[in-house]
Amino acid sequence: MAAIILPFNDAFIFRMTDDTGIFHHCVNGVPDPREGYTTDDNARALIMAALLYQQFPEEKYRNLLYRYLSFLLYAQNTDGWFKNFMGYDRRFIEDKGSEDCYGRCLWALGYTASNEFLPQDLRRTAQKVFEYALPNCEKLSFPRAKAYAIIGLSYLPTNKTKNKMIPLLDSLLKQHDHSSTPDWKWFEDYMSYSNAVLPWAMLAGYKTVKIERYKEVGLESLGFLESKTFTHGYFKPIGCKGWYFKEKKAAEFDEQPLEAAETLLCYLEAYELTQEKKYLEKALKCYKWYEGDNSKRIPVIDAETGGCYDGITKEGVNLNQGAESIISYMLARLSIQKYI
Repeated sequence: MAAIILPFNDAFIFRMTDDTGIFHHCVNGVPDPREGYTTDDNARALIMAALLYQQFPEEKYRNLLYRYLSFLLYAQNTDGWFKNFMGYDRRFIEDKGSEDCYGRCLWALGYTASNEFLPQDLRRTAQKVFEYALPNCEKLSFPRAKAYAIIGLSYLPTNKTKNKMIPLLDSLLKQHDHSSTPDWKWFEDYMSYSNAVLPWAMLAGYKTVKIERYKEVGLESLGFLESKTFTHGYFKPIGCKGWYFKEKKAAEFDEQPLEAAETLLCYLEAYELTQEKKYLEKALKCYKWYEGDNSKRIPVIDAETGGCYDGITKEGVNLNQGAESIISYMLARLSIQKYI
């Protein structure tokens, strides 16, 4: 396996994080307080901090863990749901966040609660927030929200979580069977954002409940996604400027850092289940997208700030460096690290 080239640099994470949480946006590499914070970002940052602390058990990363989990505590409503957008004044500007936000919170909380390398009181708190949120699984209607929730549930495989997981898996399976044709093996009639979480959820579901059909659909749909994102030998995600509708041409740009990270994580799940090296090789190619093995042959990491650019456009990189981008890069790097 090829080595990681870019030096490890955590400076941008700390620049982006204040005593509330991680900022949502930047202007170039400068955090923009005007855009406030999101629970989405802080949930994913919690996973990033867990990976950092697991690999480098230092006090500064432990502090990040507590800060990001504290944000999720504050974001949770009395009904277990989560608010998402918060202003710089620490006031949420909505009463209820999206289904995707809820699903990402379950992902982060499940990962944190199950991680034996983390402080016990932190894991207990993550478990408590997770349990309080759990009943809302039944209210999910959007496929990616269901997928994130399934992934979160898979980290804590109890009878209760399995009973919540199987209806979500079956609903994705039904959606897949409805949309799938011999030349379109997918869950919808289009590909948009966070595509890889759909096959990833099926694989995580199989790992938990051992129903073979989930694994079959997970690997088949991952193969179909691969046929659309590796046509040039390197990873090229579906562009967010138009997406990809069945029987039409896929949008070329903008390419998002989130897609590289989530596709990498899906491939690692497939590798852990099958032990087939082809999945590990594709995961590494997803990581290499950040280092310049991409459609523009340019690194997506800013060597000066340590931040990650917000995507690849037709003209080059988007010079803004938001939270989702640096978190995605760190999730990808820290996750692939142990395989290299």
